[in-house]
Amino acid sequence: MADSSFDIVSKVDRQEVDNALNQASKEISQRYDFRGVGAAIAWSGERIEIRANAEERATAVLDIFQSKLVKRGISLKALESGEPQPSGKEFRLYSTIKEGISSDDAKKVAKLIRDEGPKGVKAQVQGDELRVSSKSRDALQEVQRLVKERDFDFALQFVNYR
Repeated sequence: MADSSFDIVSKVDRQEVDNALNQASKEISQRYDFRGVGAAIAWSGERIEIRANAEERATAVLDIFQSKLVKRGISLKALESGEPQPSGKEFRLYSTIKEGISSDDAKKVAKLIRDEGPKGVKAQVQGDELRVSSKSRDALQEVQRLVKERDFDFALQFVNYR
């Protein structure tokens, strides 16, 4: 019997992020408390730029964007935000979407699987993802449960279950 396997990845659906950004932008333009404060959210290359005339307004826009991401099923662990920085008469806050598992993070997950996972399960780092394989599908499900229970500081998904 061939080995069964799955991949542990950290990917974000860009279209869902774009939809959340558009929803947040629409809500900001319609809300009374954001009228006349120059609050805006938009893509700036690969980053998301939030602008407002006050530091509190910029963080409020970020909160709205985060709530839209959660509603669309995107983990907030994939969003990396800085602090509001003064830029002339306004404050700017930049956020990025993290994708891919770094080699250090992949090694942490592989070590967890090796140390606490069932016997006969192999974990290999392949670029920015982690391939987990075993002869037993039950062992693979046990590994998924084990990894989900741990709270890593990055978003994880399980794909290509074969």
